[in-house]
Amino acid sequence: GPAEPVWLFAYGSLIWRPELEHVEERMALARGWHRTFCIKMTRWRGTLDRPGLMMGLDHGGQCRGVAYRLPGGDLRERFAKLFRREMTAKPSTYRPRWMKLETAEGPITALGFVVNRSGRTYAGKLDEAAVAKALAGACGHLGSGPDYLYNTVSHLEERGIHDRHLWRLQKLVAERISENG
Repeated sequence: GPAEPVWLFAYGSLIWRPELEHVEERMALARGWHRTFCIKMTRWRGTLDRPGLMMGLDHGGQCRGVAYRLPGGDLRERFAKLFRREMTAKPSTYRPRWMKLETAEGPITALGFVVNRSGRTYAGKLDEAAVAKALAGACGHLGSGPDYLYNTVSHLEERGIHDRHLWRLQKLVAERISENG
């Protein structure tokens, strides 16, 4: 019979930089996972002296995001590109896993990248002040922590996803930046 459609769950930068060709998108809810700045970055948007933080999906809560349906055909090649992007560190920062998502059109199963708590880049559970401090001071060749946060928040809002935690972080980051002049 026809192969099942393959979906990919996006919760952060994949929403504004999907990288993969897709033929459909749906708003989706992942229960049991939440987006959180829990990954230390020493390159891209941070440096060794001033590490930045990147978002991951970690256990607990729930997360609204976007599910992309990928076109049929040879997915291996497509995933290879994505895996290279998402899983370069060893042990890997992310683990791919199948997730059950709720959408307005019914439940789907999608591939998601969740944080690997035993990866060396896992920062653990940080409070909002610590996250804001790290983001406010971080910058690398791909841009700054505040930009990454702003891009994520604005693209989520564009799709009607209001993440209160990220809005609070934005406010804290802005306060820190203005304090530091």
